[in-house]
Amino acid sequence: MNENSNPSRRNPPSTQGEAGLEEARLRQQAIGVKLRHMFDEVVNEPVPDEFLDILRRADEKSSSGSGA
Repeated sequence: MNENSNPSRRNPPSTQGEAGLEEARLRQQAIGVKLRHMFDEVVNEPVPDEFLDILRRADEKSSSGSGA
């Protein structure tokens, strides 16, 4: 087998490591952008009426129970 046919020998190890680190950084950055976008979508969703009713009833119970 010829040494030049091995793809891992084409670039020096330091260059391959730097390229791998840069690729990992870019991948992490892309994941972060997508996570922030998803988070923003969830934050901007309206609260369902059923959930607001539950919270309202809980507030009424806690305010009527604490007056004793």
